[in-house]
Amino acid sequence: MDIILKIIALTTGSAVTLYILTRLMGNKEMSQLTMFDYIIGITIGSIAAEMSTALEDDFMQPLVAMIIYAIISIAISVFSCHSLRFRRFIYGNSLILYDNDEIYVKNLKKAKIDINEFLMQCRVNGFFNLNNLKTAILEINGKISFLPKENQRPVTPLDLNISPSTEKICITVILDGVLLKKNLQYSGNDEIWLQKQLVSQNVKDMKDVFLAICDAQNNLIVYLKNEKENKNDFFQ
Repeated sequence: MDIILKIIALTTGSAVTLYILTRLMGNKEMSQLTMFDYIIGITIGSIAAEMSTALEDDFMQPLVAMIIYAIISIAISVFSCHSLRFRRFIYGNSLILYDNDEIYVKNLKKAKIDINEFLMQCRVNGFFNLNNLKTAILEINGKISFLPKENQRPVTPLDLNISPSTEKICITVILDGVLLKKNLQYSGNDEIWLQKQLVSQNVKDMKDVFLAICDAQNNLIVYLKNEKENKNDFFQ
């Protein structure tokens, strides 16, 4: 019983310590990991796991190690903010992978990205045709930024000199055949309205609906369950 209580106490302590250190190191540990941030993150996580199972050893040793790693991470972040050379030494530089209709093969090799992976990333970001792309840059956090050509970028209201109305969020009212009553009420509608909308779109049973969304204009957009499998592979 004493061992179980000790495990509970150590695990809780390591979790709290890990949370506090992560907050001190900043949210980028979760959302914008660089290679160094990743190394620090998994190392601290491993030490935290060791701390939670330190039944016979001194738990202070992994605790101190976690704190030291956190201090190193914070110190590097501070120095990086004040020194461009130090920041480039620690985090590296961004790489231009594609620019003005030219693919930079050496930069692709340096980034350990083959042409198939690069084309996949282009498609994921909406560029199925490289002729529509002006520049692609690999950022230091491993993500690729894309700049479309001037005649391919989306038109903004400022370009048209208009002032659009405020956009409102779409509300999910049916999810996987289940009615979300609170969401339906929040949209300002009731089940009678919902049934009328479903009937108008030839939906006989709500269970056949995979997703139904009420948009800003109070229109119901319905996606039925589709069990078909699309085996076409256009890109290999």
